[in-house]
Amino acid sequence: MTFKQKIHQQYSQLVQDKIDVFRDMITALTEDAKNDAKGSAGDKHETALSMMHIEQEKLNHKLGEFMTHKGILDKINPEITTEKISLGSLVQANGMRLYVSLALPKITVEGQTIIAVSLQSPLGNELLGKTVGHQFQIHNTTYLVESID
Repeated sequence: MTFKQKIHQQYSQLVQDKIDVFRDMITALTEDAKNDAKGSAGDKHETALSMMHIEQEKLNHKLGEFMTHKGILDKINPEITTEKISLGSLVQANGMRLYVSLALPKITVEGQTIIAVSLQSPLGNELLGKTVGHQFQIHNTTYLVESID
């Protein structure tokens, strides 16, 4: 497995883990609501159910976000390398390893820190379409594209 494939796999697992957590939380909340419905009545019961419903909507929204993230990651083929930076490129710029994909937390693979950047971010947007040796500036910082995998 290549370095880039390991990065992609770790980010895919991170997103899948989040999806599993949100599904578990939604299931637990649904069970709590069913159990609460059996033994309660009155205004307190209605308020509790209403609060559970609001929380469930929030969790469903977060679950939807991560399902979208999973869909984007599933479209990336980590075996492909291009001359120009695109979705799925692993870029070295200013000594940083940047995985052009989604805004996700930093990870460490084989002792190297990887920063995931989305195409919607200023850095990701500026990287798009660039080639090795290209320089650009964001917020008084000049970046040099050193390599693309």
